[in-house]
Amino acid sequence: MDGNLTKGPILKTLTKLALPIMASSFLGTLYNITDMAWIGLLGSKAVAGVGVGGMFTWLSQGLASMARMGGQVKVAQSLGRGEKEKAHGFAQTAVQLSTFMGLAYAILCLIFVRQMVGFFKLNDPEAVSAALSYTKIACGLIVFSFLTVTLTGIYTAQGDSKTPFLANLIGLVTNMILDPVLILGPGPFPKLGVTGAAIATVTAQFIVMSIMIICVIKQKKENVLKGTHLLTKIPAPYLNGICRIGIPTAIQGMAYCIISMVLTRMVSAFGAEAVATQRVGGQIESVSWNTADGFASALNAFTAQNYGAGKMNRVRKGYHASLWTVGIWGLIITLVFVFAPNTIATIFFHEPKAITIAVGYLIIIGFSEGFMCIELTTIGALSGLGMTRLCSIISIIFTGSRIPLAIFLKNTSLGLHGIWWAFSSTSIIKGIIFVCVFFWVTRKQTYETTM
Repeated sequence: MDGNLTKGPILKTLTKLALPIMASSFLGTLYNITDMAWIGLLGSKAVAGVGVGGMFTWLSQGLASMARMGGQVKVAQSLGRGEKEKAHGFAQTAVQLSTFMGLAYAILCLIFVRQMVGFFKLNDPEAVSAALSYTKIACGLIVFSFLTVTLTGIYTAQGDSKTPFLANLIGLVTNMILDPVLILGPGPFPKLGVTGAAIATVTAQFIVMSIMIICVIKQKKENVLKGTHLLTKIPAPYLNGICRIGIPTAIQGMAYCIISMVLTRMVSAFGAEAVATQRVGGQIESVSWNTADGFASALNAFTAQNYGAGKMNRVRKGYHASLWTVGIWGLIITLVFVFAPNTIATIFFHEPKAITIAVGYLIIIGFSEGFMCIELTTIGALSGLGMTRLCSIISIIFTGSRIPLAIFLKNTSLGLHGIWWAFSSTSIIKGIIFVCVFFWVTRKQTYETTM
């Protein structure tokens, strides 16, 4: 079987799978940072509008994670047990489910776009116009993103992280070329502004998706996606299996986004610069977030295959190696955010007030980066064991606590910084709790296995 993760040196096997995924995550970070850097030239109001529109693409990723996580875990566990036919069934179901949900989400967004943007109560007409333009395009064609996410998960479940990386690399190059051309309109090209940024992003997503589909068709090596048909009836056992694993992850992702929407509405009371800072700050923070999430995806496939093969000792060793790797990376990001915030902020903002707000955000959020990396990695491991419900419960409870904490702190002398501290402190707590939960779960399973 190609991409067997149940054999060979643990660190070498995990690293070989993780590096392309982490590189793909870096590319995802560059997608976003490239957009923000060019949009930043249009002013903080345009950035605020894209920030609001970006909330709805983020919400969609929570929904997309149902097919992606359910498909990835079930495919990997089936391959670990040597059940290749079941692996194909789960892969096909995941793709069908992803297509349906992507189209349904797009239709709803196009119908209710004004109400969605209106939720944030933006006071500036320019910011509102930017939000509407970005949301219509980015969410109207979100099915490309849904399928890209799901196909990446299924490739990863088979131990192939190189193909998604190469596809994302080509997509990034496309995005980097299109961004300045469509946003700023040099020479004979029209200046499309925020609309251009949305078109560039959607085009890149379409290209990434297309490359991964073409690779399934053209590659001679075995792939569980071969022979996938979108219009066939979905067998109930496969659908139930994916939903059982994927729904808690989807609820977790969407709840996290909705909580952030509520917090963004609080932030909007401090002005467009504050909203823009939250949006751009989140993209800057994704340098650590996407890297940890990429490593977590590799660990998820590694854990699922080895769990399916009954090799729990190998699961624990893989987790330990991953924990050290992402923990060190998170510490490096902390040092950069805390000691060089001005350098980072001036790349994206050109107004003194926005720069000042961004510096405060980076310093406060910086303290939680290592803990956030550990949290995401541990969620990947626990999800590989099929414990997505437990992850969802913990994440929703402690992420949800940000709302009352932010309400309390913003009314103190901290003001806007109080909201940033609500983000940071809860991330620290979640990181600690998830590590404790993983060790408790794996000890319990080891004990039950020896009975």
